[in-house]
Amino acid sequence: MNDTLHITSGDCAGGSLAKSGVPGEVFVWHDILYDGPRNPGWPDEVTLRARAEFLAQSTAGGLDRARVLRTLRAQYRKLAAAAGYDRIVLWFDACLFDQSMLVHILACLRYQGIREVELLCVDAFAGIEPFHGLGQLRPAQLASLYDHRRRVTVSQFRYAARVDKAFATKDSALLPDLSQSTDAPLPWIPAAVKRWLQEQPDPATGLGRLERLALAAIRDGCETPGAIFSSVAAADAPPQFWGDTTLWAKINGLADRTPPLVRIKGPTARLPQWVSRVPLTSFRIKSLPNKPKAGDSQ
Repeated sequence: MNDTLHITSGDCAGGSLAKSGVPGEVFVWHDILYDGPRNPGWPDEVTLRARAEFLAQSTAGGLDRARVLRTLRAQYRKLAAAAGYDRIVLWFDACLFDQSMLVHILACLRYQGIREVELLCVDAFAGIEPFHGLGQLRPAQLASLYDHRRRVTVSQFRYAARVDKAFATKDSALLPDLSQSTDAPLPWIPAAVKRWLQEQPDPATGLGRLERLALAAIRDGCETPGAIFSSVAAADAPPQFWGDTTLWAKINGLADRTPPLVRIKGPTARLPQWVSRVPLTSFRIKSLPNKPKAGDSQ
């Protein structure tokens, strides 16, 4: 038997947790489980291949499809082997990114017959404002949270499977219902689902909330990726579920619309959506007039 397996989201949080002195092995989960094609619960090979293709495309090839597929397969092998640990501790934030990951991992552990799981979900930390997530905490701060972990209950496992299904199937009836819940077994889920709903295209503009915030920042005179990021981060309510590559993808999408809403000038036609040798400081983004389409009323 092994000792403790800590599962968390984000390399930054995982790196700090590994240095925290909390005993056990740290395993960082990688996927964007609120978006893209998948089935609820434990994935089959078809689902994994579709996920790998989606993640490669969503980063404009920044992530290699074959490498992503290997990573996904390895993650589920690790989860299947989690029963070999004396203790499993899940460390997650209250944001959409982490909550969609949390419910999926709980659903998968339940599928594997693993019920002895402990959870630390952190939505605030004294002295850190605004608080977006575990990645902001130093190793000692993470260690101070360890004694606050709580065992995952039967109702939480069941609820997680329900929420995971809603995210996977994009259930248009269940998701609004989940967002309005006042007694959720996982109390951070309603706000996370509400934020997911805000990301869905507005019927009038076709834009989600993050796209609207990015476009507003650009129209207000922010021209560099860094300035746009700072403006959007200040305008969006915590916890922040998105990172720079997600925001760059949204800006690229604004440039790819017909007609385009922004123009990107730089060493490449679009902002790099993953690690790149192209410096972001070389790019300038300008808003374009939103010309009406043929047939639209003037």
